[in-house]
Amino acid sequence: MPDVAFIGAGSIVFARNLMGDILSYPELQGSTLTLMDIDEERLNRTATAGREMIEHNDVEATIETTTDRREALEGADYVLNMIHVGGTEPFENEIRIPQEYGVNQAVGDTLGPGGVFRFLRTAPVMLDLARDMEELCPDALLLNYTNPMAMLCWAVDEATDVDVIGLCHSVQHTAEAIADYAGVPEDELEYWVAGINHMAWFLEAEHDGESIYPDLHEAANDPETYRRDNVRFDVLDHFGYFVTESSNHMSEYVPYFRTDEETIEEYTVEEEFDEYFVDWMGTGDYFEHWCDYQQEAREMSTDEIDPEIERSEEYGSRIIHSMETGERRRMNVNVRNDTSAVANLGEDACVEVPCLVDDRGVRPCSVGELPPQLAALDRSNIAVQRLAVTAALERDQEALRQAIKLDPLTAASCTLDEIDDMVDDLLAANADYLPDELVESDRVAARTS
Repeated sequence: MPDVAFIGAGSIVFARNLMGDILSYPELQGSTLTLMDIDEERLNRTATAGREMIEHNDVEATIETTTDRREALEGADYVLNMIHVGGTEPFENEIRIPQEYGVNQAVGDTLGPGGVFRFLRTAPVMLDLARDMEELCPDALLLNYTNPMAMLCWAVDEATDVDVIGLCHSVQHTAEAIADYAGVPEDELEYWVAGINHMAWFLEAEHDGESIYPDLHEAANDPETYRRDNVRFDVLDHFGYFVTESSNHMSEYVPYFRTDEETIEEYTVEEEFDEYFVDWMGTGDYFEHWCDYQQEAREMSTDEIDPEIERSEEYGSRIIHSMETGERRRMNVNVRNDTSAVANLGEDACVEVPCLVDDRGVRPCSVGELPPQLAALDRSNIAVQRLAVTAALERDQEALRQAIKLDPLTAASCTLDEIDDMVDDLLAANADYLPDELVESDRVAARTS
C-alpha cells in the first residue's frame, strides 16, 4: 500500500477530506498517511479527526504524525502539498498596500502584486521541500494544492528534478455551474478544457452531442442568472468561451472590471449567489474573511468534523488510485508545457490541460492551439508568471518589478513610477518573509528606515 505524505496537514477540514478521498477506494485502504505540520496542536487535531474517521468507517489505514518534514518524506510514494507560508501579516500587506495605490485585488493569491509576493515567500519553502524529495523519495509524485499554482509548479519544474503536478477544483466547479445554467445534468456534460490555472477555457461543452453554448448565451440574457456570474458571462460575450475561475477571481486577472469603484460595485457578486465572497470583491475584505476562517479552524473541535467517508470532487485521490491500479482516467491537471500540449503557449509555461492518468503516470493530451484571443489572455498572465519565477530563482529584483508592471490589473491602475513605489513598499513591509538578496536596494532601504 502507498505511503502518502501530507505537508501542511494542520488545515483540518481540507486534510481530512483528502484522507477520506483516499480511503474511499478499497484498493487504497491500508495506506500509510503521514501527516506533517509545524503547528503541533493543529496537526494532532487533524490526526484525531482522521483516526475517528477510520474507526467510524471500519477501514484499514495507518496515520502517523510528525513536525519534521524530512521524516514525513522518507520513503513517501506521493506527497500532497497544502502549505501556507508566512501567516496573516504578509497576506494583509499584499492586499492593503496595493489598495493604497488603487490596485483593488479580489483575493490576491494567484496573480497581481498579491499573487507575486505570495509566490516569493512560498517558493523557498516549496523548493526546500522538492530538494528534500530528491534525496528522500526521488520517485515520489508531488501533488501541489498551494497557490499561486502556476508559479510554484513552474519554479519546482525549473529548479529541481521532482515530478510535480498542480491540482485545482475550478474545472469541476465550473462544469457544475454551466450545467446548471444550461439546465442539463452535470454528470452528462462532456467537456474539453485547456489554458492555464484559473484561466482555462471550456473549448467544448456538450450534452447529448450538442453544444450547450447557445444555452449559456441564452442564460446570460436572464438578469438573475447573469448576476450570479457576471464577469464570466461578459468574458463569454466578448471572447466567445467560458472561463474556469469564478467571476470574483477572474475580475482580477484582466484589466476590465476593477479600475474604479463604480465598476467594481457593478460586478460584485451578491451574497445570495456567492456566499464565499459576499461583497469582499470591492473592499479587499476577503482578507478579513480569511482571518475569521483561520480563527474558526484553530478553534474547531474534532467533534465538528463529519466522520463519514464521502469522496469529494478533488482530483488527488483519483490520481493516486489510477497510478496504483492502472485504471485510466482523464482529468485536468497543471503540468509543464514541454510537450507543447497547448501549441501557442510557451513550452516553459505551466498549463492546465486534459491528462490521461494510469499506472504509467500523468500524460498531457495534445490540445493544439487555443483560439488566438484566449491564448492572448493567457499569455498576459504567463508573462507575469515567467518573470516572477525568474525573480524567485535568481533573486532578481528587476524581474520582480517588471513582472508586476506587466500585470494587467496593476497596469490598468498605476503609472510605471507608482508601480515601482508600490513594489518598494511591499518589499519593505515583507522583508522578513523574503530572501535578503531580493529585498536589498537603496530604494527599499529608504522605505524601511
